[in-house]
Amino acid sequence: MLIRPIQTEKAYREQTKRGYMFIVPSDASKQAVTKQVSEQFGVTVTSVRITIRKGKATKYSRGKHAYPGTTYRQDKKIAFVTLKDGDSIKIFDEEPVEEEKTDKKSDKGGDK
Repeated sequence: MLIRPIQTEKAYREQTKRGYMFIVPSDASKQAVTKQVSEQFGVTVTSVRITIRKGKATKYSRGKHAYPGTTYRQDKKIAFVTLKDGDSIKIFDEEPVEEEKTDKKSDKGGDK
């Protein structure tokens, strides 16, 4: 089973409350999500909430004079996972990159 973490502002806000958001397959159960997150990230899951986000309606046209229609994007199943105190998943954590500072001064135009 493939689960993908969601990296959005809402997901980042949930992370401050020990919560993480994942896109899961449409046939995934809470027990399967708990098992997969525990195995993949090595953490202890305390609760899982699952919801289905309906796909957005998109309009299309069949030509200049044809009647336009509406179709829908694919629905997504979202799992909200809460972890035990002290556990975390490094999704947004990036190690700071140090840049080398050079003290080269350019002499353009000289003294004025």
